[in-house]
Parts: sequence; C-alpha cells; structure tokens
Amino acid sequence: MIEQKKENFGPHLMLDLRKCNESKLKDLSLIFNVLRDLPNKIGMTRITEPYVFPYSGLIPEDRGITGTVIIAESHISIHTFQEKDYCFVDVFSCKDFDVEFAAEYIINAFESKKYDKHIVNRGRDFVRYKQIADAAVA
Repeated sequence: MIEQKKENFGPHLMLDLRKCNESKLKDLSLIFNVLRDLPNKIGMTRITEPYVFPYSGLIPEDRGITGTVIIAESHISIHTFQEKDYCFVDVFSCKDFDVEFAAEYIINAFESKKYDKHIVNRGRDFVRYKQIADAAVA
C-alpha cells in the first residue's frame, strides 16, 4: 500500500473582528458579496451561492447576520453581532491559500480597527491519498 501524506489537511483562518464600521455589520449585501467574491480571490471553487440571513433570537442584543458559502475545498462563514460590535469569520480549506490576503480583505470589508487573527493547520498527519500499488499486489 502506498500512502501520500501531507503535513496537514489545510489552514483554518479564524478572525474575531471588533471596532467595525457599525453599518457594515448589518449590511446583508456586503456579507453576501464577501462570501461570493472571496473564494475566487483566494483560488477556491465556490460550489454554492452564499446563504445569508438576518438573525434575531432569544437574546435581543445577539441579533446580526449569519452567512456561509460552501467551497469545494471546505467553507467560509461569517457571523455578525451588530449591537455588540463583533464579527466572527472562518475560512477553512483543504487547499493552501494566502491567509494574510484573506484576513486583510475581510478586515477591510468590515473596517475593523481591532481584531484577533488565528491560523490553525488542521488535520495533522492527514493521509491525502491511499493506493494499492499494482506491483505490491502482484
């Protein structure tokens, strides 16, 4: 059996944005456009249209907008909390991408003046391909 291992499955960019432009956190069109455009900008393949909707739950000050887009390489999600001046963004991919470009694009889109950026390489020792070599079977 031949295994091809990659050091990890792929990068997961996580952003916690604060001190954003308040109007951006409640702009459904902006969030849709970020989710629609970002995959192409970072070399990913969007396989669904973004699904974006306003959220207003049991805790009134938790209202905001949630959106996600499925990419062939995994997903991108955005959750805003407009009354708490917070936005959580995740970009997870099995394919390497320019995480610094993606982070700056998102930070600029929401005009965030304070943020935390986390990059985790997920799937340590993930086996990418397993094949049975013809020679080994013979």
